[in-house]
Amino acid sequence: MEKKSKVVILCGGLGTRLREETEFKPKSLVMVGNRPIIWHVMKVYSHYGFNDFILCLGYKGDMIKDYFINNDYKNHDFTYNLKTKSMQFHNSEEIPNWNITFVDTGDNADTGARLKKIEKFIDTDYFLVTYTDGVANVNINKLINHHLSKGKIATLTGLRPISKFGILGIDDDKSDLIISFQEKPRMLNDWISGGFFVFNKKIFSYLNKEDKCKLESEPFEKLAKENEFTIYKHEGFWGCMDTLKEVQWLNSLCDISGNAPWYDFE
Repeated sequence: MEKKSKVVILCGGLGTRLREETEFKPKSLVMVGNRPIIWHVMKVYSHYGFNDFILCLGYKGDMIKDYFINNDYKNHDFTYNLKTKSMQFHNSEEIPNWNITFVDTGDNADTGARLKKIEKFIDTDYFLVTYTDGVANVNINKLINHHLSKGKIATLTGLRPISKFGILGIDDDKSDLIISFQEKPRMLNDWISGGFFVFNKKIFSYLNKEDKCKLESEPFEKLAKENEFTIYKHEGFWGCMDTLKEVQWLNSLCDISGNAPWYDFE
């Protein structure tokens, strides 16, 4: 049986644009429904059988460790024996069977440096990478198959986002007359990166451990110039969490049982 690739999650940033939430905790632990955003991201991969995770920690990384280490008693009913100090968890089948490697990649390191610092933990030809602040119902198996079929070093998941603004249609022949209005339509022409990457191990030769090494700058630019970068086009749900308004939006999409559009898998 082919060994499953590990999932690397970049979760060390400061989250400065979400200061209302991140002043006292890392962005990864901002709650969406009854779970932190990082849990939702991991659940997407777990749905497709990817249960080995590497967390690239930085800002308040100890809080992320604490969440997962103490996750069982915080999120599940249990019986505790005072004499033996033993716990019996109820509904233990709901506890994910995840293996998590916690790696301190530095408080000030950028994304490329964080990725380079976990190189020694990658033991397959390709591996999966994403951010901690974007959720999507991406079909991970199709993403990987697309990557392998192209034979390139890197693949990103591209999407066409919903506009944050209403779009006006103006009649140029009639001054100031609006002839159509579209409330927050999908942008039809431009694709943006939505994370959910697949990388061949060769990606590490494009990176270094210096804090200023930013994955999305010189490494991506060089990959594109060398024709080693492909896009997997995702037409389904995707949502990011950069502002308090977006946190509130993602929360509004969760029902009481925790179901959300990013779990609407094919």
